[in-house]
Amino acid sequence: MNSDELRAIQAPLKLKYRGQPESALVTSRVKVDLDPEALTVRLAPGRPSIAGLHPATGGTAEVACSADMLLEALAACAGVTLLAVATSSGVVVTGGRIVVEGLWDARGTLAVDKTVPVGIQSIKLSFELESSADPAARERLIRSTERYCVILGTLRDSTRVEVSLKG
Repeated sequence: MNSDELRAIQAPLKLKYRGQPESALVTSRVKVDLDPEALTVRLAPGRPSIAGLHPATGGTAEVACSADMLLEALAACAGVTLLAVATSSGVVVTGGRIVVEGLWDARGTLAVDKTVPVGIQSIKLSFELESSADPAARERLIRSTERYCVILGTLRDSTRVEVSLKG
């Protein structure tokens, strides 16, 4: 794809977002299923391993969007952390899922409105646990998962990122 082709794809989106700013709000949603036996999580079957533009910025749904991949990393990390904490504390989890939603505004990444931030503006992380554990034990699992999940900690603590160009 060349710059003219990309502009042709994105031009109608930018025009739409200028006239209807609310249409640029995108909720990316991912879900992972817990596998307590293997202490793993399963991403949605058939997810592509190639990343590209989100449909809201001119891409197709045939490739993964990097925002979805970030949310999948959070869901996967939270799931594996939860299962490890449950196993080590003796809380039986027989299954369940984790759903992560991230809200972002396509106007920011497409430079339609320079006042709109680029990136995911809010994230919702929800746990649907299959377990006979009492509510207090379930709550402890979630709090421990919050404490020990590497990706959640990275996102919450605004990790310093250095960018450089080599070569």
